[in-house]
Amino acid sequence: MFCMAVARKWPEVYANALDGGAAYAAAKHGVIGLTKSAALDYAAQNIRVNAVAPGYIATPMMDRFTGGTAEGWGKVLSEEPIGRAGKPEEIADAVIWLCSDAASFVVGHALVVDGGQTVA
Repeated sequence: MFCMAVARKWPEVYANALDGGAAYAAAKHGVIGLTKSAALDYAAQNIRVNAVAPGYIATPMMDRFTGGTAEGWGKVLSEEPIGRAGKPEEIADAVIWLCSDAASFVVGHALVVDGGQTVA
């Protein structure tokens, strides 16, 4: 069994669009479309294609995004219902699950792993 997981944050699963972010939105919608199309193309060959849509994850990129300041992080974390950023290991766990036999019936799905940000 082969499993392809693409870790990205897509506007389709997030309620708010980005001002001036047409290229970003187009690219991310394209990745979701590609995930779904590839999933259908390869499902009969027992190849599952899924994607992971993470929320804010504590990484060096987020340090750059927030300016690495308490104020910057506070602004970001105010959007997280669980009050913290995710850990890279939590995204890795989601990818491992998608690639496991436990997710053998999951095909063409964008799994949101965002601490509740999209349901808030």
